[in-house]
Formats: sequence, structure tokens, C-alpha cells
Amino acid sequence: MAYVFDFSDVPQYAALLFKGAAVTLELTAVSTLVGGAIGVGGAALQWMGGPSIRRLIACYVEAIRNTPFLVQLFFVFFGLPSLGIHIGEMQAAILTMSINMGAYAIEIVRAGIDAVSRGQYQAALAMGLTQKQALRSIILPQALATVYPALVCQVLIVMLGSAVVSQISVTDLTYAANYIQSRTFRSFEIYLVITVVYLLLAIALRRLLNRMGRGLFAGRQP
Repeated sequence: MAYVFDFSDVPQYAALLFKGAAVTLELTAVSTLVGGAIGVGGAALQWMGGPSIRRLIACYVEAIRNTPFLVQLFFVFFGLPSLGIHIGEMQAAILTMSINMGAYAIEIVRAGIDAVSRGQYQAALAMGLTQKQALRSIILPQALATVYPALVCQVLIVMLGSAVVSQISVTDLTYAANYIQSRTFRSFEIYLVITVVYLLLAIALRRLLNRMGRGLFAGRQP
């Protein structure tokens, strides 16, 4: 029997879909800012710090990169209350996404720092700059310009991976899709629409970040 497509129920849930998309973008924006700060700070500490600091950061990076994001989310939301730490669904999602983004960002930024010629750092010290000043004014700007495309890709991965936060009842885009499907029983149609929405969000976000990058790193990108 031929399947009959029916999208007639979708328009009445447009407001719910819009709200879900807004929550997804909010999660992505906050976790990008926090995770990006963790990435830059962690990479800087790795570059300047001693062996103990580098080992500690390396353990954090390896722990996050080698465990599933969903398990990390469940650990924060369901595990921390066992220790007396109770946080809401949205806060748990932001915390987990930020920690996850930060671990990958550390490795990306570290690679950018390693790509900058060591001679530039030595020249900065010869001119009287301190280690922190050289890192802040010379090394990091070039490093971030070099790895910016990789950071943009990681932001998109974080946004698309945020779909699993619906498992702890965060009202994101996937949560909206699950709710609509449970009411209409039109699984194919609803998830097709959500797929298209995620695709459009990813394309729009990538173009926005690329435009921002051209403004931020004008003259610095290779």
C-alpha cells in the first residue's frame, strides 16, 4: 500500500517548532561562548603551565573526547544530584555542552598555537614582552585565525549534537518534534521537517560565523 504524505498538522505546531529552534540556538550560543573560553584558557595554560597543569588538562580532554556526550549529559543531570548538586534541565544541558565544547576547543586552539612559528615568540621576548603579553598579543591572534574554520565546524557539531538534550526534557527542537509526533503519529513528515530545519540552521549559522571570522581576523588568516 502506497504511503500517503500528510503535512497538514505541521502548521498548527509552528509556534512550538519556533520555540524549540530558539532553545537550540540559545544552547548553542551559550555553550559556544563558555566552551570557547575554556578552550582558549586551557590551551594557554597548556602552553605556559608546568607538567602538572598540562597533565591535568590532558586528562580532562581525554575524558571528554573518549566518552559519549549522552553519558556525560546523564552524569550531570542524574548523577550530580546523588552528591547533593541539583540543577535544572537547561542548566545541565548548557553545562554539559560547554564542557564538551571546551575539551575539543582546547585541542583545536593548541594546534593553532603550535602552528605559530617559535621565532615570533622569541622575537617578542627580545623586544621586552612578557610571556603572557606575547601569547595574548602575538601568538593567540594568529592561532585563532588559523584554526577558526575548525572551531566553526566544532560549533556546528555541538549544535547538532544538542538534539540529545531532549532526553532530559529540555524543550529544544528535537523535543518539539517528539511531542508533535506523539500527537499526530506522522513520524515521517515531522522528522523530515525537523531534518530540514536543522539543515537550514546549520547552514545559516556557518555563514554567520564565517562572516564574523572575516571581520575578526581580517589580514591574519592564511
